[in-house]
Amino acid sequence: MSPLEHCLSPTNTLEEAINIMYNQKWNTVPVTNHSGKLIGVFTRSSMYQMILSEVSKDTPISDYIKKAVGTVLEDVDSELLETMIAKSRVGTGIIINKSGKPVGLFTKANAVMNYVKETHILKSQLEKVMDTSNLGAIMTNEEGTIIFANEKCAEMIGVPMNDIIGEDMESFLPPASKHGEAREAHFPLVFHKQHYIVRLSKYSIDEEKEGYIALFQNVSELEKLSAELESQKKWETLLKSVIHNAYDGLVMINEAEEITFISPSLTELFELEHELKEKTKIGKILPHLELSQVMNTGVAEVSDFMEVKGINYLVHRIPVYQGEKIIGAIGKIVYRQLHEVREAFKSAEDGRRESYKSAGMEKSRFTFNEILSNDKQMDKLIRSGIKAAKSKTTILVYGESGTGKELFAHALHSSSTNSNGPFITVNCAAIPEHLLESEFFGYEDGAFTGAKHKGKIGKFDMAHGGTLFLDEIGDMSMSIQAKLLRVLQEREFYRVGGTERIKVDVRIITATNRPLEKMVAEGTFREDLFYRLNVISFEIPPLRKRKKDILLLSESFIQEFNRQNGTSITGWEPLFEQAIMDYDWPGNIRELRNVWERAMIFAENGKVRLEDLPDYVLKKAGYDIFLQEDEEVTEQPMLEKAEQFAIQKALEIAGGNKSKACILLGISRSVLYDKLKKYDVPLLKE
Repeated sequence: MSPLEHCLSPTNTLEEAINIMYNQKWNTVPVTNHSGKLIGVFTRSSMYQMILSEVSKDTPISDYIKKAVGTVLEDVDSELLETMIAKSRVGTGIIINKSGKPVGLFTKANAVMNYVKETHILKSQLEKVMDTSNLGAIMTNEEGTIIFANEKCAEMIGVPMNDIIGEDMESFLPPASKHGEAREAHFPLVFHKQHYIVRLSKYSIDEEKEGYIALFQNVSELEKLSAELESQKKWETLLKSVIHNAYDGLVMINEAEEITFISPSLTELFELEHELKEKTKIGKILPHLELSQVMNTGVAEVSDFMEVKGINYLVHRIPVYQGEKIIGAIGKIVYRQLHEVREAFKSAEDGRRESYKSAGMEKSRFTFNEILSNDKQMDKLIRSGIKAAKSKTTILVYGESGTGKELFAHALHSSSTNSNGPFITVNCAAIPEHLLESEFFGYEDGAFTGAKHKGKIGKFDMAHGGTLFLDEIGDMSMSIQAKLLRVLQEREFYRVGGTERIKVDVRIITATNRPLEKMVAEGTFREDLFYRLNVISFEIPPLRKRKKDILLLSESFIQEFNRQNGTSITGWEPLFEQAIMDYDWPGNIRELRNVWERAMIFAENGKVRLEDLPDYVLKKAGYDIFLQEDEEVTEQPMLEKAEQFAIQKALEIAGGNKSKACILLGISRSVLYDKLKKYDVPLLKE
């Protein structure tokens, strides 16, 4: 921009205008009003027009002012200003301030000079970028003659730059001729025993002509760095493997109490995968480790026993010194094979049993809060159970073996008004029939051969003021059923061999896995007793109908058996999860519990795996294919096993219909036939 020192007004004469234009070497002069605001311009063409009109040199220029003026604000972007000047027919732009007063001129000559200046700056910057990036560069014209080369290129080739300019590119890059048709190519090249990668690409000179740009990069140093990096990665992998499989977990913090390292075993144990971030404070996610404590005391110490997910652990806190200054701390967490903890738990359990004995009666051990379920039907059952528990009505609990009928009965008693009373359990199928009557009602002295001298009270006596739970009620004989019916109706009974009528206040809860209605129809169960027992009934669904509960129960079993057996299991692998979800669990929760206890005992690390499941579960769920071993056949890759399993599963679901199986698998019919032939999968009849 040229600063504006002079302006014209409408009253200025032709002579005054000519003098300003001559002295300032301007082709255009701004014209302002009395307040200094721009109202137009007086141009060289305006001057020629007045001269040709032969007007006097004292004539005012007011009639020859051009009022259609292109203006820009003084803070306009320079690139936009240059574009406007380039399109302008006048060749000079008037720059004004926000008040509308002219402050300068911008001519095409200014634009050209700025362009040349910026081009030189850009060229200098580009050369610096090329030099600092250690890239050699060559540029050619459309004939392949080198028109540019940087100093780095000359250094790489080993030829002075002046000897490179003007030479044919192929004299230095022979392989370039093989890539003449490609827009871009990469090839290796050797100069003076140094290895380079050359990137050759075309650029457009104009619409019809193209030249080449070649960039050289020395890869000898990169190959050395790559080898060193690969070595570092191997050491890192080895170190991680050692730490991951170490006997103990480790966590390290710096002087700001920020976690600098934590072993994978600890993130798994404390479930920290989503909470760990850069510079996470130890006190935020693991305050119970109390590592900040040794930062203050500077003395190593060992914690008391602590627990997470049923796993007991100790923390060895160690301060880290640099000279006499504490710069961090190490937490060494020991949580495997702590036999002392197991013994302590055993003693606590024995003490709890002794307290029950000293109380002189059996108590219910579970509440509805301890029944774990995510199933809607179970939630509804629990809500109904809580309501039914408040009454003294007889309750009948149906359910397959292992569904938790006894647990439900315990919870009913715990929620009842007699929860402080005794909870007595009788398994009707486990007691011989000839002893069942005396077990129920007790007997008097000398009632039968072998009877105790002072007699014995029965289960009804023991349950007075509480609940009597009769499990497997469907296995009771008809004669005992009749006597039980009388007790339910009259709330009184006679001991075996006795004559005294004994009244009792007992709430009866019964359970069975047998179809009582069918037994009533067959005459093997008294109809009147059935209706007396079936006032309120609950049917607990089998585990196969509440699959959502499998993983929830599994979490609970992990904690239970970690405490009981001293194991350190933290979870399971995905394939294990899929297998237990696909299995039908005919033994229900009892079977699931037993399978988990076995799997946790045989597990070799912190997570149970597919091979830890019993063979019968794997076979019935169809997962034995993953563990088949045949020495005569080459071992089948895991991916192929998974593919074969998926095909078999899809055919089972589709009932042998191959079209439906294809839809389930997302493959074509021809691909399915190829896979069936490959894996020799037996076809099901449609």
